[in-house]
Amino acid sequence: MQDEILLEVLKKYWGFENFRPIQSDIVKAVMDGNNVMALLPTGGGKSICFQAPALALNKICLVISPLIALMKDQVEQLEKRNISAIFFQSGLHQNELEILLKNCKKGMYKFIYISPERLESDYFKENISKFNIQLIAIDEAHCISQWGHDFRPSYLNLGKLKLLFPKIQIIALTATATQKVQNEIIEILQLQNPKIFKKSFKRDNISYSAIQHENKLGKCLEILQKIKGTSIIYLRNRKKTAIISEWLIKSGISSDFYHAGLTFEERSQKQKDWMENKKRVIVATNAFGMGIDKPDVRLVIHLDIPDSIEAYYQEAGRAGRDSKKSFSVVIFDANDIRNYNTNIEKRFPDIETIKSLYFHLANHFQIASGSYQTEGYDFNIETFSEKYKISEAIVYNSLKHIENQRFIGFNEDYYLPSKLHIPDRNLLYQFQLSNIKYDSIIKEILREIGGGAFTEFVIIEEHKMSRKLHLDTITFINLLKFLHTAQVLIYSPKNIEPKIFFLTERFTQKNFPFNTVKYEQRKNNAIEKHKAMSEFILNKSICRSKIILKFLDELSDENCEICDVCVNKKRLQNINQYNEILNYIEQNQTTITKIREIFIQIPEIELTKWLKNALELEIIYINNDSIILKK
Repeated sequence: MQDEILLEVLKKYWGFENFRPIQSDIVKAVMDGNNVMALLPTGGGKSICFQAPALALNKICLVISPLIALMKDQVEQLEKRNISAIFFQSGLHQNELEILLKNCKKGMYKFIYISPERLESDYFKENISKFNIQLIAIDEAHCISQWGHDFRPSYLNLGKLKLLFPKIQIIALTATATQKVQNEIIEILQLQNPKIFKKSFKRDNISYSAIQHENKLGKCLEILQKIKGTSIIYLRNRKKTAIISEWLIKSGISSDFYHAGLTFEERSQKQKDWMENKKRVIVATNAFGMGIDKPDVRLVIHLDIPDSIEAYYQEAGRAGRDSKKSFSVVIFDANDIRNYNTNIEKRFPDIETIKSLYFHLANHFQIASGSYQTEGYDFNIETFSEKYKISEAIVYNSLKHIENQRFIGFNEDYYLPSKLHIPDRNLLYQFQLSNIKYDSIIKEILREIGGGAFTEFVIIEEHKMSRKLHLDTITFINLLKFLHTAQVLIYSPKNIEPKIFFLTERFTQKNFPFNTVKYEQRKNNAIEKHKAMSEFILNKSICRSKIILKFLDELSDENCEICDVCVNKKRLQNINQYNEILNYIEQNQTTITKIREIFIQIPEIELTKWLKNALELEIIYINNDSIILKK
C-alpha cells in the first residue's frame, strides 16, 4: 500500500513513473520511520528522497539548508508543483517573522526551510517547538563536520534538534563525505541506528583532466571551441570573473559572470539566463552551483586550483547530470603551483593577527567589553580593511576562523528584498479619510500589491512600482518611509550588505578564549587536503577517478578509461610493439639509443614520442642514462 501511495505522489508532483534504484530504498526507509543517512553524488536526486515520503505520509517536514539561494530555489520548485512551502531567512522584520511563525503553527506549510543559524535564537526555538514537525531533513549535511570541505559552524547547533524534537526521525543528505565526516554527522545529529545508503561516487560519464599550460586562457578557449554545450568556469577572484567573461564574449563565446558580491537581483537574472541557455558559459566563483539543477552542463573548467579533492569533485559533478559524456578540466601553470602552495598560509593567518582583528571588529562597531549585542551589523570589508590597514584576504580569512569558533556569525550571502505589510485595515482607512492628498496614491499602491499585504509581508520592487505610479524612485521610497513613520504600513527596505552578528559577549584581550589547539588541527587538516589536491593535478600515472574515489574512502580496481591519464595510456598501447618494448626494458639494462637500435622498424619520431609519454606517465624512468621500468 505504501509503495502505491509513493508512486502516486511521484507521478502527481514530479511526473515520474518510478524512483531511481537507490532513491527507492531511501524513501522506503523514511516511510518505515527510520533515521537515514544518504550519500548521493551531485545530480543524484537528494531532495525527492525526503519530499516524496513527507507528502505520501502527509507529514510536515522541517528542512535545514545552508544557503538562502538554495532554500529559495527549492521552495519555488515546490510551489510550482502546488506544494505549500516557506523559508525563513535572517533579518526578517519582527512583524513578518511573527506572521510566518503563526502560519506555521496553523500547519499551513508542508515544507518549512530554515538556515542553521535560526536555531541560535531562543525565541525561534521556543516557537518552532510548537510546530507540528513530523520529519526533519538536513540538506548538505557535510557542513556539520569540521573535517568536511564546506564546514559551517552553525551546523553544530543541529544536535539541539533532538532536544526540541526527541522522537522525530531525521534524514541527513549530502553529495560528498569521507568516512570521518560521515561518523561526525551521525554523532552530532545523534542518529540512533540510522539506515545508511551510499551510492558509488564514481561518475562514469565525466572525464577528469588536469592540463599544465602557460597560456591558460588560450587553452580554455580551445577547449570551449572543441567541446560544445553549456559550461561553467570557476575562479577564486570576483573581479576576474567579469574580466574573463568579457574576454570570452570578444572571442565569440556567449558568457556572463557570477559572484556573491552582486545584488540578489543580478545573481538571479544571470543564473536564469544561463539556466535558460541564453548564455552558454557562466564564469563564477564557488558561490555559484550548489543546488543548481541543470542536467545538460557539458564542461566544467577550473582556472584556479580548488582547495580540496572534495570541493573539486562537487564542482566537477555539476557536469553531466543527464548521464551524457561530459568533461571536467583543471588548467594551471607554474605560477598557480607556486601560489597554491603559499595560499594555505594566507588562509590561516597567525593567531595573534586573528585575535587583534576580533578587537578591531568590536571597536569598529563600538561594542564595550562585557556587553552582548543581539543585532546584526552591516559590514563592508573594503572600508574595514582600509581603516585598519589590513589586507582584505587576511580580514576575510580571520573572520571565518573567528566565526568557526562561534564568537561571531558572518553572513556573506545576505539579502533581503523590500517588503510591505499593512497590519491594520481600519487604521489605513482612517488615515485616508484624514489625509485626502494621499488617498489616490494609497489606492494605487493597494492595486499594485494586492490584498495579501493585509495578512503578510509582500515583496515589492520600488523602481518598477514607482514607474507604474508615475513617480521617480526616490520620491516613491520617501513616501513609503513617511507612511511607515505614520504607522499606516510597515516598509522594510532591501538590504544587500554582508552582516556580522556577535554571538557572545565582547571579550577583553586577557580573556578571549580562542582555541589555538583546534585552530592548528583545522590548519593541518587543510594542509593535508591541499597536498592531496596538488598531487592530483600533477599526477600522470594513476587514473584520476581512482584517486578521487580513494580520497572519498571508496576503493576501485577499475580504471575509468576516459580521464586524461587513461586516454594517454591508451595512446601508448597503440604501438604494436608496446609490450615488447616494456618486456625488453624490464629484462635488459638498456638506454634510449639501444632501444632505437633494437626497434628500428618503429619510426624514430613515433618511438621518441612514445618514450616521452611513458616517462611523463611514470611508466618508466631514467637512472644514470639507463631506462628502468617502474614497478
